[in-house]
Amino acid sequence: MVFYKIEAVSTNVEEKFELSSRRVQRNFAEELAEKSETFYRKSKGNCFAFVTNIRDDKISFGMLMRVNGDEKSCFEKYEKLLPFKNIEFEEVTFRNILSTLKNACHSSYIFDDEHILDDFEINDISGYGSIAYGENIIEDDLLKEDVFKVAEQNLVSGTLTPELQRIYSENSPKKFKGHPVHYIVRNDSNDSRREIYRTLLTALYNNKRIQNKRYCFFDFDSDSRVNTKSLETHYKINMGGAIVIRYETDVDCTGEYNSRGCDVISRICEVANKYKNNVLTVICIPAASTKIKEEFLLHFGSTAFIELYEDVVFKEQAQEYLKFKAKQVKIKSDKKLTALSDDMNKGYTATELNKIFDEWYNQKLRSSVYPEYKEAIAAKAKVKNEKPKGSAYERLQALIGLNEAKKVMDQALNFYKAQKIFADRGFTDDHPAMHMIFTGNPGTAKTTVARLFAQIMKENGLLSKGDLYEVGRADIVGQYVGQTAPLVQKAFKQAKGGVLFIDEAYSLVDSKDGLYGDEAINTIVQEMENNREDMVVIFAGYPDKMEGFLNKNPGLRSRIAFHIPFEDYNSAELCDIAKLIASDKGVKLSDNALGKLEKVFESAVLSEDFGNGRYVRNVIEKAKMSQANRLVSMELDKVTDEDITTLYEEDIEELAVNKNKQLQRIGFAV
Repeated sequence: MVFYKIEAVSTNVEEKFELSSRRVQRNFAEELAEKSETFYRKSKGNCFAFVTNIRDDKISFGMLMRVNGDEKSCFEKYEKLLPFKNIEFEEVTFRNILSTLKNACHSSYIFDDEHILDDFEINDISGYGSIAYGENIIEDDLLKEDVFKVAEQNLVSGTLTPELQRIYSENSPKKFKGHPVHYIVRNDSNDSRREIYRTLLTALYNNKRIQNKRYCFFDFDSDSRVNTKSLETHYKINMGGAIVIRYETDVDCTGEYNSRGCDVISRICEVANKYKNNVLTVICIPAASTKIKEEFLLHFGSTAFIELYEDVVFKEQAQEYLKFKAKQVKIKSDKKLTALSDDMNKGYTATELNKIFDEWYNQKLRSSVYPEYKEAIAAKAKVKNEKPKGSAYERLQALIGLNEAKKVMDQALNFYKAQKIFADRGFTDDHPAMHMIFTGNPGTAKTTVARLFAQIMKENGLLSKGDLYEVGRADIVGQYVGQTAPLVQKAFKQAKGGVLFIDEAYSLVDSKDGLYGDEAINTIVQEMENNREDMVVIFAGYPDKMEGFLNKNPGLRSRIAFHIPFEDYNSAELCDIAKLIASDKGVKLSDNALGKLEKVFESAVLSEDFGNGRYVRNVIEKAKMSQANRLVSMELDKVTDEDITTLYEEDIEELAVNKNKQLQRIGFAV
């Protein structure tokens, strides 16, 4: 199906139309509409021509042809109904002809535009449930040498040049016979991809391999809903022309998890196969998507395809390409540009070289072309120098010790930052699992760090909610058969977008296999895999007991990305913690008080039931009580502000602990 815009000159239109009364004009318009209907009937429904606009002696027409043919001889039959001269034809898009039909109907040059669309079976393209599409017209003014030059300049000459040689072969039929092959374009650059298929279509049109200048393009991915009826209508109206399928996805079409994507490909191929002899299909996919390519080929069956993909070039050719790019923008290349591809052993594609050039070009604009912007910081540099957002990160950094926990959080934030900085250079744009295990004795700040992690990840875009949802065995292990799995699933649902903190996770391990604890662990493993995008699970507990927990299910250990040890604090660290706790309570420690605290902590770390940070908090709280007791026993007029805001040596007491602990740290080398 082909659509035309036609311009002509008529010698008698002005006197019949421009200089007449409204009634005469209306009658003349109806006369033209009747002539269009008469012409349509005589063509047996294959061609409909109609007036769209009249101004002075110039008259504009639209024309729909159901099948490709000689549009000029077809229009000559319509021309006999009205006298014209200087007729010019231009192939246009469907949207253009749709607009002119509506305008013609509004001006009474045709009786009913909907009737024409229904007759040509193209009314459902813009109706409910139709597929979003784009259209374009092939530019047929490219000379043969220009077409070959495009292949060379876009570094696709290895595959495109041989195909162009076949298309321009003198042995090719001079009339359209069908499509011996269809095409797959594998490229990661949208601009380069368009350049390739536009050049290809131009060559095919100039050599009678396709009959229409108009072509359609569609964007699909693995989540698209394919209306096969609407897609088939597009194939019908592109008979003799081409359709470009641009399929984008981050995941190869394999496995049960992406069966929907395979269904999308299947539906596309079902329609394309039906019209493969009359409509050329060009499939565009990312360069590395070999499994997607195989899926398309599988559904096309015996249909032959030519693959077009970028050449891999090395140092000398890469440098020539970069110089050519600089010449295109009329900026002199320099050694800095060519040095970017100095590696003798590295191969480059056009997409990679374009990224290299773009970075050099942006810097060149600021440093040479517009030197007044020399000091301007590039957007990526700003991202790189950005500090983590929010107060939670600062609070984490202020905590004593915990170097491993701080390191892991920095890794997570830097990974997220790297995605933003290097996304255009192929850095994976994914969301890795962030599930963790915290091992350490009581009072080593495991819960505090988990809460801060949740807030930090929310404030910096890694999680959507950032709430901490804490559970233990009693919350997720049922008392009867069938209760446990739903309890675990409920916990995961509540913690979605935040952190699920499972304290004393080893308590899920039962004394015998096959009990409710095992069901809980198995369900947790399954839910961890299903909720890796916007959720973090943190298991916490004693170091030695957590090892038995990890061994309970083979899939558990592999799904935990980070193992973070929370070591017992030494006496110096405990003193620093004491200063922080005292400061939070609005008091400070005298030098003598700190000296006594150090001795208290040196003794306490040897105890069996030593509570780390909890022990320090208890000591400071007991000291506050002792201070209060001391203050109220003093003469009130002798109590100074210093007395109120300072803890002294006599306020510090050693709390009772079990002194049987040996000099070692559980689960860690000294």
